[in-house]
Amino acid sequence: MAVELCLLLLLFCGSTISEVQPIYKPPPGTLDFGFVPSKTYDTGAYHEPGSIGILFKIVHAFLYLVQPNSFPQDLIRKVAQQQLGKTQGDYQKPENVVLTLQAIYYEIGFIVSAALGLLFILLLPLVGLCFCMCRCCDNCGGEMHQRQKKNADCQRSCFATFLFVASLIISVGVLCAYAANQHLTNQVRGAKKLVNSNFKDLKIFLNDTPAQIDYLVSQYNTAKDKALSDLNNVGPVLGTRVQEQLGKEVRPALDAALTMAGAIRETKEALENVSVSVEVLQEGTERLRANLTDVKTHLSNTLNDSACNAAQAASTCNIIRNSLSQLNVNANFSGLPGVSSQLAKVNDVLKIDLSSLVQKGYAAFNDTPDLVVNQTRNILSAVPYIKSVLESIGSNITTFTKALPVQKILDDLMVYLTQSEAYVQDYFPLVEQYDFYRWLGCLILCCMVVLILVFYYLGLLCGTCGYDKHASPTTRGCISNTGGNFLMAGVGFSFLFSWVLMTVVVLTFVTGGNVEKLVCEPFEDKNLFKVLDTPYLLNQQWKNYLAGILFKNPNVNLTFEKVYSDCKENKGIYTSLHLEYLFNINEFLNISMYTEDVALKIEHIQINLSKIILLDEIGKENLLNFSSSGIDGIDFSAYLTEINKSVTKVDLLSFANDLEARADQLPKGALENALKGHANSIRMIHNQQVVPLEQAMSTLNQSVRLLKKTSSELMVKVKNVISAVNAAQFLINNNASQVIVQETKKYMDTIVGYFEQYTEWVKESIAMEVAACKPIANVIDTAVDIFLCSYITDSVNTFWFGLGGSSMFLIPAIIFAVKLSKYYRRMDTEDVYDDVETIPMKTTENGNNGYHKEHLYGIHNPVFTSSVEQW
Repeated sequence: MAVELCLLLLLFCGSTISEVQPIYKPPPGTLDFGFVPSKTYDTGAYHEPGSIGILFKIVHAFLYLVQPNSFPQDLIRKVAQQQLGKTQGDYQKPENVVLTLQAIYYEIGFIVSAALGLLFILLLPLVGLCFCMCRCCDNCGGEMHQRQKKNADCQRSCFATFLFVASLIISVGVLCAYAANQHLTNQVRGAKKLVNSNFKDLKIFLNDTPAQIDYLVSQYNTAKDKALSDLNNVGPVLGTRVQEQLGKEVRPALDAALTMAGAIRETKEALENVSVSVEVLQEGTERLRANLTDVKTHLSNTLNDSACNAAQAASTCNIIRNSLSQLNVNANFSGLPGVSSQLAKVNDVLKIDLSSLVQKGYAAFNDTPDLVVNQTRNILSAVPYIKSVLESIGSNITTFTKALPVQKILDDLMVYLTQSEAYVQDYFPLVEQYDFYRWLGCLILCCMVVLILVFYYLGLLCGTCGYDKHASPTTRGCISNTGGNFLMAGVGFSFLFSWVLMTVVVLTFVTGGNVEKLVCEPFEDKNLFKVLDTPYLLNQQWKNYLAGILFKNPNVNLTFEKVYSDCKENKGIYTSLHLEYLFNINEFLNISMYTEDVALKIEHIQINLSKIILLDEIGKENLLNFSSSGIDGIDFSAYLTEINKSVTKVDLLSFANDLEARADQLPKGALENALKGHANSIRMIHNQQVVPLEQAMSTLNQSVRLLKKTSSELMVKVKNVISAVNAAQFLINNNASQVIVQETKKYMDTIVGYFEQYTEWVKESIAMEVAACKPIANVIDTAVDIFLCSYITDSVNTFWFGLGGSSMFLIPAIIFAVKLSKYYRRMDTEDVYDDVETIPMKTTENGNNGYHKEHLYGIHNPVFTSSVEQW
């Protein structure tokens, strides 16, 4: 038996019982394995850009207008698979031409925008050169002469307004560019803390994993100790289970027998009450009848008195005389049959204490655990050996976990991580230095635009403040002339700087826009992972690249997207990387090779419960004697008929009260007093005799009804009780072995269930808690989503968006500045008009074509002044 049970304990690390299954498998007691020790990771791989995020959204919307096409997964797959450019003639292949056209179609928005930028870069300096040469030849507004027009003031105001609006737009653009430039620098400076946080989380990840594995192994003792505790109490626990299973039929049968024993005692008491009550009622009614007869006699004598013959009393006396017949006994108990024979038989039945016999049955049945204990002592003798087996199993688990190369892998990773952290720390100052150069270069570009804006704003300020509408073009003030010169200086610097600005804009636009569309957006919706997971893409020999790298088995269904998603949900690395292909935890935790033999051996466990006697033959015979006691032959209808009657024909209290009331109607005297005396006598009879009789009748009523209820189908009830006891006894004598086998299986399943809980807990913990790989997903999010996309790409895109907008609005600003400067600068010549005809005067003295060169004469021209005032 001990050997068999030792084999049974090999089930403890298994998860199922093969072939032979128990009839019922109750849920085992829940074990508390605690929580797997883990630390909280510090890195929050999420970036909130703050107020500049509004600009980022605007840039994203602009990029969507430029490139509304979805991420070209198929195109990228085909391009990668075709390996364009590998040989000289690859470009001429039809399939590659199609791919090229598809790529051009996808990039058409960027291509058109870049082409416009290139035209800007090429044409604007050329236009500026031609414009300067043209002005040197006194053309294109280069001549220092301003023709007078009626709407000159309106044109000047419009040009100034348009230039101011364009300058404001350019200012907004350069502010956006500066904000983006500063945001990128700030993020780079603060990136060190985020990088350190990621390294810290990775170290926590590596350091906590061995402790978590040790904790899983140590919790084997929880299941082992619980199993040993139950085995130490195998007798009481198994006996209690067997008792509970048999008790489903035994206890109701014994309860019914005990109830019948109580019914016998109640029957005896009821019969005694009937016998005594009938005797009391018979004697009491005879006494009551005699007393009522005496009262009637005395009342009749009183009513025969001469006072009743008086006119005032005759009618009252007649009424009283006529009611005397009601003073009589109503119920007749003298004819009721006796119950002495039934009472004698019940007393004979009670000579045997049936209750004690039933209690003996209870006691015998309650000894079931002790019987099981006595018959399972061989199991207890095997507990030390079983404990040694369990200890060896625990040692095997520990040995197996130590044999895994987990610690070596973690140590190698820790060394690599430490080296990587040192490398990052060493080169981070260099990154900051290069970022400073970048920041300075972008600041210089912004300063170029700011310089142009300074000239435009100063030109507008000086020109507007110094302009005098009464002054002629040749006599304009110094401030106004300076304003015009500032505007032309702004135009000159616009031509000088615009191509540099647009060159930077085009380069950053093409680079940053494509990074946003081809990396950041597909990374956010995981389409990028789908491309990387394309079979045979990264390696033409491997179906799944990641599985080929990790397991040297590219057929394992392990994808970048699944690993990233699992780590994002902080699942265990065992689940995320499908490490079951390296070692299968199910095989390690499943030892089912012994289950079939052990399950078959359990069926031969025998425990004998034939010593349990629920109710012996004496008790059964006693029940049969009770059923034949004759209480079912009592004439209950006769009893109930008399019981339902009142003791007297009239209520004596009512009769006395009525008699007294009628006496009050009589004249005062002896007759009245005599009648009232008779009324008091009647009340006394009621209180002293009728009330006790009514109480006796109530007792008799209850007893008769109880006997009637008990006697109803008494024989059938007794036979049912005996049948139930016999059936329960048959179950114990003949079917207890089967019940014991079933309960033994349940008991062993409960013990096995402790280890099933352990294995399931280990599986779940390894899948979800041990080596939770959230830091790996955080590293990817930090590198791609935060550094590349949020820090760099969004900032670069916002920079070229602001700088490009400013550069584009330089063109209308140049036009309006050139036009407006004509109204602010001091001219060399002016138009001269006649007072009468208001036509130009053609005098050679004043110059050709009617031009007047006031600086040649140094005098004021009243003719021109008057003509201007007329305009």
